[in-house]
Amino acid sequence: MRLRSLGVALAATAALVTLPAPVTATAADTPLSQGRTATSSSAENAGTPSGNAVDGDANTRWSSAASDDQWLQVDLGATASVTRVVLNWEAAYGKDYKIQLSPDGSTWTDAKTVTGGDGGTDTLDLSGQGRYVRMQGVHRATNWGYSLWEFQVFGTAGGTAPGSCDSADAARGRPASASSVENAGTPAAAAFDGDAGTRWSSQAADPQWLRVDLGSVRDLCKVDLNWEAAYAKDFRIEASSDGQSWRTLKSVTGGTGGKASYDVSGSGRYVRVYGTARATGYGYSLWEFAVHTGTTGTPPVEGGGDLGPNVIVVDPSTPNLQQRFDQVFAQQESAQFGSGRYQFLLKPGTYNGINAQLGFYTSVSGLGLNPDDVQLNGDITVDAGWFNGNATQNFWRSAENLAIRPVSGTNRWAVAQAAPFRRIHVQGGLNLAPNGYGWASGGYIADSKVDGTVGPYSQQQWYTRDSSVGGWTNGVWNMTFTGVEGAPASNFETGPYTTLDTTPISREKPFLYLDGNEYKVRVPAKRTNARGVSWPANAGGTSLPLSQFYVVKPGATATTINAALDQGLNLLFTPGIYHIDKTIEVDRANTVVLGLGLATIIPDGGVDAMHVADVDGVRLAGFLIDAGPQNSQTLLRIGAPGSSADHAANPTTMQDVFIRIGGAGPGRATDSVVVNSDDVLIDHTWIWRADHGEGVGWETNRADYGLRVNGDDVLATGLFVEHFNKYDVYWSGERGRTIFFQNEKAYDAPNEAAITHDGIVGYAAYKVADSVNEHEAVALGSYCNYTSDPGIVQHHGFQVPVKPGVRMRNLQVISLGGMGQYRHVINDTGAPTSGTSTVPSKVTQFP
Repeated sequence: MRLRSLGVALAATAALVTLPAPVTATAADTPLSQGRTATSSSAENAGTPSGNAVDGDANTRWSSAASDDQWLQVDLGATASVTRVVLNWEAAYGKDYKIQLSPDGSTWTDAKTVTGGDGGTDTLDLSGQGRYVRMQGVHRATNWGYSLWEFQVFGTAGGTAPGSCDSADAARGRPASASSVENAGTPAAAAFDGDAGTRWSSQAADPQWLRVDLGSVRDLCKVDLNWEAAYAKDFRIEASSDGQSWRTLKSVTGGTGGKASYDVSGSGRYVRVYGTARATGYGYSLWEFAVHTGTTGTPPVEGGGDLGPNVIVVDPSTPNLQQRFDQVFAQQESAQFGSGRYQFLLKPGTYNGINAQLGFYTSVSGLGLNPDDVQLNGDITVDAGWFNGNATQNFWRSAENLAIRPVSGTNRWAVAQAAPFRRIHVQGGLNLAPNGYGWASGGYIADSKVDGTVGPYSQQQWYTRDSSVGGWTNGVWNMTFTGVEGAPASNFETGPYTTLDTTPISREKPFLYLDGNEYKVRVPAKRTNARGVSWPANAGGTSLPLSQFYVVKPGATATTINAALDQGLNLLFTPGIYHIDKTIEVDRANTVVLGLGLATIIPDGGVDAMHVADVDGVRLAGFLIDAGPQNSQTLLRIGAPGSSADHAANPTTMQDVFIRIGGAGPGRATDSVVVNSDDVLIDHTWIWRADHGEGVGWETNRADYGLRVNGDDVLATGLFVEHFNKYDVYWSGERGRTIFFQNEKAYDAPNEAAITHDGIVGYAAYKVADSVNEHEAVALGSYCNYTSDPGIVQHHGFQVPVKPGVRMRNLQVISLGGMGQYRHVINDTGAPTSGTSTVPSKVTQFP
């Protein structure tokens, strides 16, 4: 049970940590904007005109009328490559604003988005071209307008005109391959040799393809084809960053052969012609295949680089390290819905006498390849002093990939949901309860070794996977173990334990580490029937250099993020809050999207936050999606509707990806997570419609469904889904499996009428569609706490079709303090709950 927040917040410390100072302009670095023509949406009065912000005088200023939608722009006189903008705010500053570029003063592109600005001097690094540069206000920080002492634009005068297309053939002499060749005299390379007397030709079948490797990702603007008599009637010109996932640049139907040129727009390293219908009885044959590249005026997104301002990298010699941890904790301890996001990264070595207390949105991780590479002789502590000893709201924090030798012999990790404990070696015991043994509602451990005993004490439920423990003292309602050495034996009929000897399919979360002085991301391999930790063997898997990642930092736009993905880069979200106005489109197989410090994505304007294509091996891990105030149809979609490809050998995984609707402010989404692809592995998620915080109410943060699974052969391990207006989980795919499920029904259902459907009172927490023939689930719990109408009697917690292939085990429902009741556990089976004593009603097997 979680109680509503007490609304207590600690004052932020004046200085958080010592970070590198921002780059500032020097006297010799004259802004391109100085003395140029400036205009604005308004001026407060005649004494604060727009020109004052570009006059080089820090004692004069521009100020606007007192409304949010105000702007200031400067005409640089000619196209320039802009690298930095410096804003020197007067007291009336912009809390949220954008820096925009334009070639003509009418068509604008977002170059940088700032949220939660704090005034003073903002120095913003960016990359783009334009003649006009604009500050577009979104939200003011005060009741006044916007006011700038100086608005300075830096960069290089001149620039490449957008849209230029090189006449040279970028494909000439480059490596080529094809689906087939007619004979040894018509190889793929013959279409790229610049000789119109040689040709490639394929076998006489559909489909066939011919492709070229340009050597690196390039902007593509035109393709020339010179067909021999055996030409394609229907074909596509496609591009790819990796040679596996292809995007269509041009579709042609009813082609007539001969020479043809096609203007295209996009980028890729590989370009191919994919023939779907031949015009003759022969194969496909091309004399020449030319590719032209150019520039769109926007340089390619670069991979690698620094990790941004909110990542704190330390080593054993770092001075005042305890103070750094303490400063972040003082800010984050009670900041449940605050904007701070922080990641501590500990380089390999031994750290003595450290107690790293973790508050909200704070993560600590070792940078070794193995946990024992980072030895912390001290503690990583989560307690609940901020909430009077109640740990049921200790959300959104994490620890990963290091060894702890606790000072007292036992480390305290009193967390609730969305607080993973991964790849940790505890050289002692682990206490999962807060000081004083108040309420607690966790939790998740994976790939960890605890030499001593784990004591859950007051923890209501917990899931532990592929680990080893020296012992386990007790449990309250639902303690579940899969692949855990030293786990207690199952006793669900009379106790809290469900224990499976192995985990059927698992794949550990990607993590950042140091290989010498080079950052890399380790991408672990899939394991089947796993038991115990994956390290130090680390069998299989790959390591990706940071140069293959776009390091996403606060202010990045969805346009840039998608451009990076199109170039074949992976994504590393550094700690921060990211407002996006377009859906992030993950289309390439094996893409890694990894977050640090609970990086948070907020979709604006009702867009979906992220779509993943129906491709192999995408890895989503370590970030939070927070619904925006305008309703999104789906916050996270894995696979397009109707997806059917087989990914059993290389499934897409979703790990420590958390969803929130409301709490930090109004949020709405019809569906939170929809899985359409087959074989997806969901390993630890908390999908939460807020029951407390800001923007909370039955219709205020409306969200009908938590998780909808349409794909086949999907496995969920560690599934936490709570408080949705309709079904928390709705499973339509075949052969789905769930191991451990924790749920609370929506506290704020106004009455039984509001949740009655098909003659049934209450939507099941976990619903398997009537059409499903095979489904398995074990260790599921649903709790009700109907605070708006304690008289509600929910018909059941779980609803499934009664078929031989649908097997449910170890189910329970609980009334929290008598605030509503359950009539049955599953369908019409199971005793009702009653009274206020929170005694579970259980069904050990159904049917």
